Parts: sequence; structure tokens; C-alpha cells
Amino acid sequence: MKQPQKIKTFLWYDGKAEEAAKFYTSLFDDSRIVETTYYNEAAPGETGSVMTVLFELAGQQFVALNGGPEFQFTEAMSLQVDCESQEEIDTLWSQLTADGGQEGPCGWLKDKYGVSWQIVPRRLFELLSEGSPAQAESVTGAMLSMHKLDVAALEAAAKA
Repeated sequence: MKQPQKIKTFLWYDGKAEEAAKFYTSLFDDSRIVETTYYNEAAPGETGSVMTVLFELAGQQFVALNGGPEFQFTEAMSLQVDCESQEEIDTLWSQLTADGGQEGPCGWLKDKYGVSWQIVPRRLFELLSEGSPAQAESVTGAMLSMHKLDVAALEAAAKA
């Protein structure tokens, strides 16, 4: 039997926890809804409505809570996705910015629920660590000028 994940990311939503969990699990392989709990008469929410959704994204567990409007997401917490290709970046960027999501700088975005994501090519970290300090500066400068990260442009900056 698989051991439970000791530390889980806990996300607070205003009535959209189940919707968000279903959306996120549709985006990543090895993702699923694990468990849903419902408010009962002793809890502060509407009896019978979704309280929490335990879900996995690429094998990593998260808990989504319908906690109400008291707290909002900020960029102080983001989910970073290690992308293997430009195609993966393009697909996730399009899906996560759809329906009211917002593009941000340097590969950051907010989805329609207000959660911040970093959609980052693995190649970026290779370019930042494998070359000279001047190459890292050139790559960093290129990254800072982008919204959605462009692997070919980052590689060109590394060669400049």
C-alpha cells in the first residue's frame, strides 16, 4: 500500500474547489481526484456541499477547500511546472490562461481561479547553470523580457 504524502499543498477557494480540481486534473498525466468530503451539520459550510477535494497532479497531492471569500491567492505562492518542450509550455499556457486567466512576466500566469503558476522549460535551468556568467546574464535578460517563455529565444540568447 502506498504511503500517504506527508506534506500536501492546501488551496483555499471560494466555492470553486471541485471545479478547480477537475480542471487541473484534466491538464496533467498521472492526475486524478482522490477523495471528496462534504460539509455536515457541525461544519460552517452548507450541509451537503463540497468541503474539500483531495487531488493529484502528476502524482503530487493537493487539497482544495471551499473556505469562502476571506482569503485570496497571491503570487507569494505559485505552482511551478517543469516543462520538457515548447509544445508543453504552449499547451499549458493556453489552457491555464483561458477563460479569464492572466499572463504575467517571466513564465508566470494566474489561472481563472487566481492561482499563480510558473510554466518553465527545463532548458532554462540548464542554460543558466551550464555556461559562463555572461551567458547566464544574457539568458536572464531574455527571460525577463518575456511573458510565455520561448525556448528557442532563450537558446539564442545563450549563444549571443
